[in-house]
Amino acid sequence: MFERPSAGERAVLVQLDLGQGAIDERISELALLAGSAGASVEAVVRGRRQAPDPALFAGRGKVEEVAEALRVHDGDLVIFNHALSPAQQRNLERALQCRVIDRTALILDIFALRARSHEGKLQVELAQLEHLSTRLVRGWTHLERQKGGIGLRGPGETQLETDRRLLGMRVKTLKSRLATIGRQRQTRRRQRARRDVLSVSLVGYTNAGKSTLFNALTKAGAYAADQLFATLDTTSRKLYVGGGNVVLSDTVGFIRDLPHALVAAFEATLEETASADLLLHVVDSASEDRDAQIAAVNEVLGEIGAGEVPQILVWNKVDLTQAAPAVERDDCGRIRRVFLSARTGAGLDLLRAALAEAAQAHGAEGAAQVASSAALST
Repeated sequence: MFERPSAGERAVLVQLDLGQGAIDERISELALLAGSAGASVEAVVRGRRQAPDPALFAGRGKVEEVAEALRVHDGDLVIFNHALSPAQQRNLERALQCRVIDRTALILDIFALRARSHEGKLQVELAQLEHLSTRLVRGWTHLERQKGGIGLRGPGETQLETDRRLLGMRVKTLKSRLATIGRQRQTRRRQRARRDVLSVSLVGYTNAGKSTLFNALTKAGAYAADQLFATLDTTSRKLYVGGGNVVLSDTVGFIRDLPHALVAAFEATLEETASADLLLHVVDSASEDRDAQIAAVNEVLGEIGAGEVPQILVWNKVDLTQAAPAVERDDCGRIRRVFLSARTGAGLDLLRAALAEAAQAHGAEGAAQVASSAALST
């Protein structure tokens, strides 16, 4: 579905241990991200530092090791699994004589590849432009005109100033369009609230199986694949459960160290999550890194104002762990976890029953509020 030139770039991955832990999982995730962007991973360079080098991030010795890996494998791209400053990126490209990108640029590239809706494309373009705005100086060798010289003296703005001005105008236009889309979303949410329909959003780490679960529950046919960020565009469907109607929304997957530019650009989409009545937090139960993934998702939820929205943890892919479908409740009797397999359908009936229970409770709460308002008015 997603096109990418067949002749992928040969990439060397760089992962430094700065004390953050789970290094093997981080490298595995970076390899999946690189593959999703169409690159072939030729080598991985690892290292350990107390803190990043201000000029080269990895230090000169490690950069020489990366250069050797590029030479041996005839690589043409280096991908750092870290956020690089513009100066570090520029210095690395000079030292390695090849293109260097960081984790943020890689994720932005995948988002640009996967965006399909008009809104999704606007959001990705905004994030890319805001990331680019700090890196405009790269490649502009003719900016020596700023220093003057024969044929270069005189009034007028430099090329860099022109680019920044044009980029600023485009960013302003994109934000205006996305604000309009956001207002339209708010109108639809108010209409749903007036109908007292339970709003449920699927959230979770990328590739946890959200779209597969969404299709299994709604028969919507949303695109689902064993890929990172297969879903970017929010899809909503009405679902009838025993307690009434539910509006279920499939949303973009989260990832550790999600670039802030993406969180800001996808604000209109993520508002759907923040305004939900209930979150189904889908977890890949077969992943050894699932606890860190849950923490990463909860961190992003806190950033977008959805940290206080009630959650049910959906322990997905139990078919890979030989666990039995089940429901787990807390001390107050509220459902906290549902164990199921979206792929095989095992345990889906338990999740439907959990949604019916939530819908009934939501309806009873709405009725009590109406009765209270009526009593106050009399």
